Amino acid sequence: MSIITLTTDYGLKDHFVGALKGKILSDFSEAKIIDISHHIDPFNTVEASYIIGVAYSSFPKGTVHIIGVDAELNKENRHIALQWNDHFFICADNGILSMLTQKIVPQKIVAINIHDRLPVEATDLDVFVTVACHLAKGGLLNVIGKEINTIKQVTELQPSIAVDKSSIKGHVIYIDHFGNVVTNITKKLFLEIAKGRPYEIILKERVNHNKNINIKNIWPKYSDIAITDNYPVKNYEGDKLAIFNEAGFLEIAIFRSNPNTVGSANSLLGLNYWDLISIKFN
Repeated sequence: MSIITLTTDYGLKDHFVGALKGKILSDFSEAKIIDISHHIDPFNTVEASYIIGVAYSSFPKGTVHIIGVDAELNKENRHIALQWNDHFFICADNGILSMLTQKIVPQKIVAINIHDRLPVEATDLDVFVTVACHLAKGGLLNVIGKEINTIKQVTELQPSIAVDKSSIKGHVIYIDHFGNVVTNITKKLFLEIAKGRPYEIILKERVNHNKNINIKNIWPKYSDIAITDNYPVKNYEGDKLAIFNEAGFLEIAIFRSNPNTVGSANSLLGLNYWDLISIKFN
């Protein structure tokens, strides 16, 4: 079974996603196409990096991942294909794959050079489809590109650590369907710096005078906030909490939130994309 996944900022209103799938099937009818997301914020490479980084490992080795976000070929962004952890990723060289390459060195990277082999009217996604189908059929990277050693990095994905290791400063990099906000602070980094010290999560530096908004505990899972048997779980609905999500990133949430009714961490705590989140150690 040859799997090709799609991650784009196309949305679902227009014809783009359907046409993209049609092009894949026209080239390789046996391909199994899986949507990861088509609701990445337009041109948001950081959000795309997070989404593909947390989703790819759910798929079998050998899966081909097309990432259609800020995909236009231009003088700053070349098209690349990358083999990483036995998966293949096809995208523009705009930093989207930074989150992956910060963890494991790629097995092979090529700058795609088949553009002149395609019709003049071919789009950027036509190039990605041709490469994806080639790889899904078992083709080699060297056939569709010239090997390179480095790709662009998104430095914004890296949190900063105080020189005296008294704090970690990160940012909100993603807001999910429930209004939970995900930061770029990883559990691994937190444990390395914390070393068992007490801590406080400062949700908004600019309103740090309001101590009630801060969080002093990170729970293993959402429902662990219900710490006493004397009250039903329902009594804790609406309380703010912090966890490390399944991808290992610090997440701020409202317990059992509903953005459409009671609100969420995004709306109730006023946390938005790229807001500063700090952890201070005592």
